[in-house]
Amino acid sequence: MPRDEVSELVPAPSEEVFDLVHNYARRLEWDTLLSAAYLDDGHTCAAVGATSVCVGRGAFRAFALKTEYVSFNRPRVAAVKMLNRPPLFETWAASIRHEDTGLRESRIVYIYSFTARPSWLRWILEPILAVAFRWETRKRLRALRDHVARSAAHR
Repeated sequence: MPRDEVSELVPAPSEEVFDLVHNYARRLEWDTLLSAAYLDDGHTCAAVGATSVCVGRGAFRAFALKTEYVSFNRPRVAAVKMLNRPPLFETWAASIRHEDTGLRESRIVYIYSFTARPSWLRWILEPILAVAFRWETRKRLRALRDHVARSAAHR
C-alpha cells in the first residue's frame, strides 16, 4: 500500500489555509487537479461525517472520489476516506495537517495512502499511481501557496 507525504509552506496562518482548503465553494480557485468539488448528501460545510465529491481534470476526469470526513479538528487536521470505487482505486485515504511556522506563514502537510485495483495488477499500477499522485499533489500545494500569496498581495 503506497503511502506518501507532501508539504508546502504557505504565506498565511494555518486557520486561514485550513478554511480555504475545506471551503468547497472556493476549491476550484486554486486546486489544479479538480474540475468539480462539492459537498454531497445534503452537507453544507465540512465536518466529521460530511461527504464530498471531487472530480479530476483532464486525463484524471474519470476519477471522481466520494469521500467522508473521519476527522475535522479546525485549524489543525482533517482526514477523509474514500467511499466509492473509481477506476484503479480499491482504497484511498488522506489527512491534511496544518501548523503555524511564523506570524503569517504555515505548513500544510498532505499525507495519503491507497491500494490499486485490480489486485493482480497492483505490482505495476501502484508505482505508477504513486508517482503520478505525488507529482499532482506537489502541483496542487504549490498552486494553493501561490493563490494565497496573490490573495494577500491584493489586500
